[in-house]
Amino acid sequence: MDFSKYEMYEFINRSAFNMATGFKERSYQMHWHSYGEILLVGPGDTNIFRVNQNTYDLVEGDFVLIWPMETHAIIDADREKSLVIQFSNAFINSLFDLQRIVHFYRNLHVLCINSHPELVKELTDLAYKMKEIFFSGGPDNELKCCMLLMQFMLTLDEHRDEFTDELRVDAHNGYEDDVMRRMMMVTDYIKNNLTADDLSQGAMAQMAGISRDYFSRIFKNVTGMNYSKWLNMIRLEKATELLSHNNMTLTEIAMLSGFQSIPSFNRVFHEEKGMAPGEYRALFVEEGKK
Repeated sequence: MDFSKYEMYEFINRSAFNMATGFKERSYQMHWHSYGEILLVGPGDTNIFRVNQNTYDLVEGDFVLIWPMETHAIIDADREKSLVIQFSNAFINSLFDLQRIVHFYRNLHVLCINSHPELVKELTDLAYKMKEIFFSGGPDNELKCCMLLMQFMLTLDEHRDEFTDELRVDAHNGYEDDVMRRMMMVTDYIKNNLTADDLSQGAMAQMAGISRDYFSRIFKNVTGMNYSKWLNMIRLEKATELLSHNNMTLTEIAMLSGFQSIPSFNRVFHEEKGMAPGEYRALFVEEGKK
């Protein structure tokens, strides 16, 4: 029976934050999980990582960003002195601003020290503060680490203009709290009702009590993508979660994720993951359960 490449640490069930270091092996197979990871690359001439379909050859001090449900592997890298920060998906979903940041940067997987020296230095300082607190075993260490992790995300977001055009949003995001609460209400509703009859942008704008055009503009600014793109990403998150359950057919998964047909499910999945849903499942489900 093959080892399932869906990886689950016990911390998921009892905490929002975990940290790991000191692994002797230089590689780790392609896998995925429901929590996110931030890797601070260790020393050595060879540090090669893979996230989804892209391979990165990095240097000491670079960061690798792995968002929840993304496939990734360590091809050949120093894992003994590298630092791995892990955070639960529930932690990200606890605040709309964290959701916004994750969605905005979901295509950003590498922060290079040579390209963004000031930003990487700030983030490295935060990472080592987390390490000091986490391994001290002192009181409230999880809470303190989560506060630093939020500062990490905020610092990244404050440097957004350093990144490529497809990640950049030029418009100001300083919307009133009432508007942001309405947007959070809508996004929560969508995540909990993916099979609803009408999740169109017009219907969601009406739910939020604002015009469709204003809704569209806000949505693009706070998530970094248009509404239809974001909705497909949420559906894909649900679908990748359901793909770990072998008792469900692909048609059932597509329907429960809100896709209206198998062709649209296959198309969107392939566009984002580079493979068909069935191929994705074959990679990460035990052979003995097929």
